[in-house]
Formats: sequence, C-alpha cells, structure tokens
Amino acid sequence: MSEFNRMTIVAATEVISNFKSHSDMAILEVQWGIKKYVSSTSKSARVASWAQVATEVNPQVMSEAGLIALERALVEVAIQAPSSVKQSTDWRKFIAGLRFDGFEVVDEQVPNSNGTASIFDDTPAMIAVCQLRRMLPMGIPGLDFREAESEIVALLDCNGFSVAKGHLNQALSAFQRGEWSSANGELRNFYESYLNEIADGLGYAGSGNSKARRDFLGAGVNPPFLLEDYNEWDPQKTQFVQGLMSRMHPHGGHPGLSEEEDATFRLQISLITARLFLRRFNQRKTF
Repeated sequence: MSEFNRMTIVAATEVISNFKSHSDMAILEVQWGIKKYVSSTSKSARVASWAQVATEVNPQVMSEAGLIALERALVEVAIQAPSSVKQSTDWRKFIAGLRFDGFEVVDEQVPNSNGTASIFDDTPAMIAVCQLRRMLPMGIPGLDFREAESEIVALLDCNGFSVAKGHLNQALSAFQRGEWSSANGELRNFYESYLNEIADGLGYAGSGNSKARRDFLGAGVNPPFLLEDYNEWDPQKTQFVQGLMSRMHPHGGHPGLSEEEDATFRLQISLITARLFLRRFNQRKTF
C-alpha cells in the first residue's frame, strides 16, 4: 500500500507550488526523471500532473537520500516550505493528511556543515531542519489508520449503521480541512452512534437514552457485549467505554496540548476503538 494517502500527495504538490517557481519545478522534474509525464502549461497543470504521476505510477526517483518513491520525494520537498506558506489552507490540509498517514513534521537541530558555533570553537553550529517523523512504530498490526478506516467503513456498511457512517464521514472531512472542533464533535457523535446501533442490533428495546444502551451492552445482554474483565464496563465506576465518552467531552483548552494534537489523538483512538467493537459485533452475529 502507498505510504501516503491521495489527499496528502495532492496537498504536498500544492504546497510546493506555493514556494517553488516554474523553473524550480522544471529542474525537479529533470532530477526525478518525470518530465515526460508532466504538462507545464501552468502551475495548476503541473500540480495535477505531479499528483497523478505520484498516485498512479509512483516511480523511484533520485533525491539527496538516494532512490526513493516519488510520493516520498514530494513530501520531503513540501515539509521544507517557508513559514509564510505554513499559514495556508494547503499546508493545513497537508499536515492533516500526514497525521492520518501516521506522520508529523518536527523541527530537529542538526549540525550546519557550512559554519561553526563561533570563531573560538570549531564545533559545527546547529540549525533547525524540518523532519518527517513517524508517530507510531512501524509494522504493528492495527496501527494503520487508513486500514482501520477502510475496515470500519466496510463493517458499518454491511451492518447498515448509516447514522454512525455519516458522522464518521463528517469527522474525516472536517479533520482534513483542519477544522479541529468540528472533527471532535463528529467523532464524539460517531462513537455514541455506533454503540447505540450495536445495542439496537443486539435487541435493545428501551428508551432512546444512549447511557441506557451502553448499560445494556454491559449487563442487559447475555453474554455481555462490553467486557467487565477487560475493564470496558462496570456500573459502579468509570471504565474504558464511559471514560472514553468523558474524554470526548472535555471543557476548554489545556496547556501544552494544541487543538491539532488533541484532534489527532481523538481520531486515532476513535478508529482503533471502533474497529475493535465493530469486529466484535460482526463476529457475534455469525454465531
């Protein structure tokens, strides 16, 4: 599977076009050996060509780090955008896409090969360089959020959970636009909705109260859907399911945590949790 989703790749090309001239982009095309694929009639045509080549062909191209996939080369160029570009909608879309792919952009101090700390000290001076960092370890099953989203959508569809799917689609769209508060609200609605729909699917026949449905999943259905042994549910204290519901309803901002970080955390934990419970529901239906 591609390392980056389509939105990330398109946004990366748009970011590059915001700070690279036509001639700069032409030189990169020669370096990467993609000139034959590219329409150079305008910047927008170039952006579309680059994105299409990266998503459909994705050849290996030469970079300072050696041969890498074109999609990776685009991302590596885009993260070097100047601060003025980092205020743009294209940049916000690019960063949102990277986070969904499991990456973040960080400033790291590296030695400057062109200078020393001072005339009295031959230690190389340090400069800040943007680097791409993987947010979670590679190769651990269940941590690819694009795979999680694809499986969740399939499970929602096969079970007819249309309300929950609508909230998930709205959450992902808002996240991709960098609208963190809207994404958070829709993720909260998504979490509540699929638990409601699971309860209904297992025979809940009470009032429309969501808390009552969660209680039903913990104690009203036999065998319980929410597992007390796993600390998912307990009527006497806040366990995982209710604790996560409370975490999705915080009040105000918190020092040291940006809206973007919080929205990313909520997206990640929402997808992993949904996959767990929707898989469990699907397996239960087969018995």
